[in-house]
Amino acid sequence: MFRRKLTTLGFLIAASLGVTAEVRSQMVIDPPRSVSVQKYLDQQSGTTADEAVRRALEGNQELAAMRKEVEAGEQLLRQAGLRANPSLEIGGERQISGMDKSYIVQGSIPLELGGRRAARKRIAESELEIRRLAAAERERLLAGEVRAKFGEALAAILKLRFTEEMLEAAQRNFNLVAAQVEEGRRAPLERNIEAVELNRIRAMREEAEAAAEIALLDLRNLMGLAPDAAMRLRGTLDVAPDALPLQADAVSAALIRRTDIAGARAVEQLAAARGAQARSEGRVDADLMLGYQRMEAGFPFRAFDDAGMLMPIENRMNFFTFGVRLSLPVFDRKQGMIAAAKLEEEAAAKRREFGELVVRREVAAAYVKFNRSVRAEQIYRVGVRDQAAQNLEVVRQMYELGSRNLLDYIGELRRFIEAESGYIDAQREAYMARIELLRATNSEELTGK
Repeated sequence: MFRRKLTTLGFLIAASLGVTAEVRSQMVIDPPRSVSVQKYLDQQSGTTADEAVRRALEGNQELAAMRKEVEAGEQLLRQAGLRANPSLEIGGERQISGMDKSYIVQGSIPLELGGRRAARKRIAESELEIRRLAAAERERLLAGEVRAKFGEALAAILKLRFTEEMLEAAQRNFNLVAAQVEEGRRAPLERNIEAVELNRIRAMREEAEAAAEIALLDLRNLMGLAPDAAMRLRGTLDVAPDALPLQADAVSAALIRRTDIAGARAVEQLAAARGAQARSEGRVDADLMLGYQRMEAGFPFRAFDDAGMLMPIENRMNFFTFGVRLSLPVFDRKQGMIAAAKLEEEAAAKRREFGELVVRREVAAAYVKFNRSVRAEQIYRVGVRDQAAQNLEVVRQMYELGSRNLLDYIGELRRFIEAESGYIDAQREAYMARIELLRATNSEELTGK
């Protein structure tokens, strides 16, 4: 049994020595790339999160279109405040079998009784407010998206930087082991294992850089920049556990500041304005009519004077006409429009109440997520990251002294990489939780206004 084990071990050693030349040519696919994080990160002149939000709010085309709609609503409000135009009617008549004829010029002025113009203005004001709040809501959501994508891109860049640091360390370790193999101090198998680990970290680096580039592409798109526009970020994922206000106070502030809730109230007011307009249109309306009429007879008129003589008189007669034209709501009193407006107002109130419930849930969830994620980040920073680095250093020294084998060191290295990646993920989650809290309460810090 012992002899069989020795034979097997000798066969493995011979096999490893026989394929050394072939393996050496395939151990490293190509030399490691130089550190390229500087392409994405610049802590001196890079773009901050606030600058990215400001650029997005200025350059986003969808938001620009919504601002144009607000301007259109202002013009519609101006139009709604104008009085109705008067009308002018010109006509005449002529006798078919005679010479009599007449001419008439008549104008009418709509009085718009029952508060019709005021109701029309109220609807235009409500529609304008809805457009303004829709633009403000889009700003809130866009600012949150930009800050979230900024955090994702920054986390991806930090992972890329860490991976490149690990790649440099793995390359140095591989070179050291390869030199020791050449000197006969270590078995060729250890060099092969180091080559596998080096290539694995190289693959991780490619994935990390792809994640960073994709996140930056998404960020450029939100900012209204071209995909190939030069941009480097500036900032960190550090989140201070700020002294937050009481959750009840935050909910109250959110219900006041949230533009989606204000928009729901505006829709409710619009429905009420439409009901008021329907009621005003269901009342009596009138047009004031004024005119002038001239009649000409086809034969001369004669009359006796004081002396009894027959004298000709003027055969033309002029008249001033006036009157009022009433619109009587006998059959159509806008009953259907009034009932529909009432139902729409009730529906808008239900949607507002549901929106307020959603806001309460979002604020509560943001508080839970922020508190827990900050706590998790602190645990990673104090109890995981530093300890993992110390463990790796101890195992490395023991490996160099010969009391631990290479697989032990590689296993500890992988645990260290996993711990550092988890720490960056914890930082990102805390950063995202902070953004979610700002977005849920619609804080001024979110848009920077």
